[in-house]
This record gives sequence, C-alpha cells and structure tokens, in this order.
Amino acid sequence: MTTMPNGAISDLEYDLLTVLHNKAEAIKAYDMYIQDAEAMQSQPCVELFQKLKQHELAQAQEVRHHLQEVMAHGKM
Repeated sequence: MTTMPNGAISDLEYDLLTVLHNKAEAIKAYDMYIQDAEAMQSQPCVELFQKLKQHELAQAQEVRHHLQEVMAHGKM
C-alpha cells in the first residue's frame, strides 16, 4: 500500500474517493437533467435520466463499499 507522506491517504484511497466524487457530481447533474426534461414534458427523457441516475447510484454504492474496505484493511 502506497501512503503519502505524513500518513495521508494511499493512491488507491485517493482514486476511489475521486471516482466517488465524480459519481456524486453525476447524480446531482441527473437531478437537473430530470427537471429539464420534466419542464419540456418529455417523459421518455425523464425516464432515461432516472434510469441513468439509478445506474450511477448503484455504482457509487459499490465504489463506497470498496473504499470502506480499503480504508479498513489497506486493500481488497
């Protein structure tokens, strides 16, 4: 496990945190896209964005699980 100086996080922890942050930003963006599609009364687009958001949520949960394991045990 590579740890940064002064006990900071490892490269792997950083990578997982970065991915989790990106997933959180995507989830937030999908909320806006859903609102835009609703404003245009485009139900197919609303459903698409909701589906894509659900995929992001599932992926974020998986990344979070891996991050917790890495932080607890140093690796998976």
